[in-house]
Amino acid sequence: MPDTAPAPTLTLQTRADGHTVTLDGCWRAARLAEPANWQAITRTLAQCTRNGPCTWDLRAVQRLDHTGAQLLWNAWGRQWPAQLELAAGQHAMLERVARFTTPPPKPPRLSLLTLFLKLGEAVWFVIDHAKGMLRLLGQLLLDSLRLVRAPRRGPWRDVSGNLYHIGATALPITALVGFMIGIVLAYLMSRQLRQFGADTFIVNILGIALIRELGPMLAAILIAGRSGSAITAQIGVMRVTEELDAMRVMGIAKGYRLVLPRAIAMALAMPLISIWTTAASMLGGILAADLVLGVTPAYFFATLPDAVAIGNLWLALGKSVVFGLLIALIGCHYGLRVKPNTESLGQGTTASVVTSITIVLLVDALFAVLFKNVGI
Repeated sequence: MPDTAPAPTLTLQTRADGHTVTLDGCWRAARLAEPANWQAITRTLAQCTRNGPCTWDLRAVQRLDHTGAQLLWNAWGRQWPAQLELAAGQHAMLERVARFTTPPPKPPRLSLLTLFLKLGEAVWFVIDHAKGMLRLLGQLLLDSLRLVRAPRRGPWRDVSGNLYHIGATALPITALVGFMIGIVLAYLMSRQLRQFGADTFIVNILGIALIRELGPMLAAILIAGRSGSAITAQIGVMRVTEELDAMRVMGIAKGYRLVLPRAIAMALAMPLISIWTTAASMLGGILAADLVLGVTPAYFFATLPDAVAIGNLWLALGKSVVFGLLIALIGCHYGLRVKPNTESLGQGTTASVVTSITIVLLVDALFAVLFKNVGI
């Protein structure tokens, strides 16, 4: 049945002695929840609070429950107004609401002790993850020795499956992104080189930039976002569905069956994807250089071996293997740390991608410093 009680109303009157707010109708939850009533009441209450101290007259209110009383108490700033006219029952209702309403939390004060504790919490967080990664790396080394001792009993099907999903299915997107990056780089560099008449040096710049740095790093970032997140999500779902617990009960080593195949597949796939991405980038650069500068592909291929030493290629392949192992370990690390709920699964996947990309950039900078004399 529809509620026949009168709708709650709120009237603001301005007099010579100040503002007066008169309430009428039924101030119950059912009537206040109606959209039209709620919008009108909240709009008028906000106007009343902006006008400063007012005289509140509640004597015409027919029904007042805890919801209406809480609404008024919050509008008053959780304190009694200076001038209030109401009935005895209404006073008891408002007193009950005032007594059981918790005060708003005070904003935390930032002190040196608080900052020190937050710093310590961050340090312990990093130490905990570092210990987990070190433990995972040690277990990977032990599983590798086990695989060397008995290669026929190794998880080769898992390796081949992961190699396909990590490597083969990533070829279209890496080629597309690499091709576009090569076009953009060649076009931007050609505009600068043309000013100095150094058109032919685009071969040197593109070769060093793409083969040594951008090709492996771009492939690693794409694989970290694509396959690293997939690794974390796969293992995290196994945690949510209690498959990891079932593996432990059955005596199946999760490191040997989950971490080792993904690490091997990633270490094998990353150098190949790096070469593929670099080739696509070089193709885009050659096309742009031919169109903008008139540097023909024949001249490009004839000059490239002399402009770029073979050591740059070996360095890029070595970096790619390290990138692949790190991405696989980070993905497995966050996947194994997922708690049995969907929120933790999303947080772990996001943290895995962010951490993988950050570590790839840091390790690439470390390689650039350690091998600065290789191939240059």
